[in-house]
Amino acid sequence: MKKLLSAMMGLTGTMMLSGQAVAQDIRNPAAEWEELWDIVIFDITIIGVIMAIAAVFFLIRYRANSPDQVGSARKLTTVQSISFALIPAAIFMADDFYLAAKGWTVWNAYRNVPEDAMEVKVTAYQWYFEFEYPDGTLVEADMETPIKIPVGQPVVFRMTSEDVIHSFGLPHYRVKEDIMPGRQTYVWINPIETQNTAILQCAEFCGEAHSQMANLIHAVPQEEYDAWIAEVAAEG
Repeated sequence: MKKLLSAMMGLTGTMMLSGQAVAQDIRNPAAEWEELWDIVIFDITIIGVIMAIAAVFFLIRYRANSPDQVGSARKLTTVQSISFALIPAAIFMADDFYLAAKGWTVWNAYRNVPEDAMEVKVTAYQWYFEFEYPDGTLVEADMETPIKIPVGQPVVFRMTSEDVIHSFGLPHYRVKEDIMPGRQTYVWINPIETQNTAILQCAEFCGEAHSQMANLIHAVPQEEYDAWIAEVAAEG
């Protein structure tokens, strides 16, 4: 009996640890977006090829041999008529439901922020972004002076606007979210590797200098990020 209880306790402990490991596993919305994109492209390519082959087949098989030729349709039974209508409809609906389910999964990844995400407050103005880091450091960056975030640390941007509607567009991480006066919106990213090419661009026309409202966002190792934030804080 003691051996049985011991085995059960060991199994329970293993399951709890496994559950904790799953809970701590951080999703990557950008990667899930890419996967969904590949599925959609593959899906519509297959459908397009099938439709094209069917169209060519019917054009050749049932072409008129003379201007006076009149075609005749095969008489179908009720079961055949219903089948020809419902079977293709069921196949296409099943495909649509599958894509919708995958899209909902990706949406949930974008909306569920990890508990340990670093929070950066973003305030949009005409025509620049202001970033407030967790220690209170304020940064106004541009295309000459990038802002930095640490690699391996999920980052959530909590955003609001001081004047008009702007939009936080970060194509490298496959995110875009409107920034509105009197309302807080958010997006989060999971920078899993270093990069120095990501550009944050306002994606909502916000006035005459809209096109200039851009920033570089670099994902850097933690040590480089710590040194950078300390330098910016010291400069005031």
